[in-house]
Amino acid sequence: MSRYRKTRVAPIALMLIIVVVVIVALVSLTRAIFFSGQTTTTSQGDVSQTALLSTAADRSVRMTVRGKITADENFRSYQITATPSSRRLVSYTGYMGSGVSQAALGNNIPAYEQFVYALNRADLAKGSELTGDKNDTRGVCATGLLYSFEILNANKSVKTLWTSTCKGSPGSLDASVTQLSALFTAQIPGSRSMISKVDLQTSGF
Repeated sequence: MSRYRKTRVAPIALMLIIVVVVIVALVSLTRAIFFSGQTTTTSQGDVSQTALLSTAADRSVRMTVRGKITADENFRSYQITATPSSRRLVSYTGYMGSGVSQAALGNNIPAYEQFVYALNRADLAKGSELTGDKNDTRGVCATGLLYSFEILNANKSVKTLWTSTCKGSPGSLDASVTQLSALFTAQIPGSRSMISKVDLQTSGF
């Protein structure tokens, strides 16, 4: 009788072990399929946020605003760049980027730190970069403005997000462009008057 019981118990125990192993494998496979993308996005978000908040000497942030697509003589754009030691605004004419006017100012780490933390609270690092043709901004929003925001490390992009004033081209920025652009222009005293020197009517600014 004892031998019979052992003979019956052994296959049942083996079957239970197999069932447990299969369940664990299925759970692991499900997590890998449905949550792997989410983990990657979170990791990328953490990297760009860390880069944004860093005050190392080689870090910087930049906003570029492009006017409507028009003749080379009438095309206008401007760019504001901030680093822990400098701030710079340059307005351009033509697609070759000839400088019209510029302002170059110094900066310091406490001021830069406050600025990038404000950008972070305004969700600058929140969006996800587009890929391939979806991230090609050539000709995008031909009748309006194109805004590009960059988080840089040693002048190389860690993350670049963009949006436009055209409804059909929202881009990758997942934040208020009005809030972000206001933070950038506030870094350069008198920036509004400099930007207004560009022909607003022909450029679309």
